[in-house]
Amino acid sequence: MAVSGVSNFDLQFDDLIAEAYERCGIEVRDGYDMKTALRSVNLIFAEWANRGLNLWTIEQRQQVLTPGVYEYDLPADTIDGLSAVIRTNAGQSTQQDITIDRIGRAEWLHVPNKLTQSRPAQYYIQRTVPAKVFLYPSPDATQTWTFVYYAIRRMDNAGGFSNTADISFRFLPCLVAALAYYLAVKKAPDRIGMLKQIYEEEFARAAAEDRERSGFFVVPTYTQR
Repeated sequence: MAVSGVSNFDLQFDDLIAEAYERCGIEVRDGYDMKTALRSVNLIFAEWANRGLNLWTIEQRQQVLTPGVYEYDLPADTIDGLSAVIRTNAGQSTQQDITIDRIGRAEWLHVPNKLTQSRPAQYYIQRTVPAKVFLYPSPDATQTWTFVYYAIRRMDNAGGFSNTADISFRFLPCLVAALAYYLAVKKAPDRIGMLKQIYEEEFARAAAEDRERSGFFVVPTYTQR
């Protein structure tokens, strides 16, 4: 029995939209049907950013620090940061990554002298647009410090109908189900309940799979009395 030998299946937005309309029992008839569906796709991407981590949107980024400067704008597509280190001697055999602790808004506000200069040991991410990072102490000039962090970025906009979605292929069934539900709210109210249930089931399956595979061990500590 022959197989294709190809494993790159994907859906352009025009095909994805057609599939979603079919689930609503509707045939695409004009350009506005396509336009409103593409707008819904972008709203779905925003909703997914609120549902939790999507591993394919996590990227390692870095910012070379300037002595005496403790505030930096993060790239415009940054939603939040997950973890960070301060890197010394970047690109050299003596490169070293040093743990840096994240603090909250109140802790940052209560830092008495934000202009103190040394190796940064704490950071606060302000989730504005664009997001900003504040470092304490402010970097000094003893060497070049680099702030290295894992960022959660926004998914790319849908764009044109011939584009494909900025998602893992495992989320394609979920995206189709989500779009069908969103379109049903506007055009097929009799199918809202069914399509919402399918969407939630598809998202739960995809989200459960979208996780790291590293081991996790818990070792109890015993004390003698």
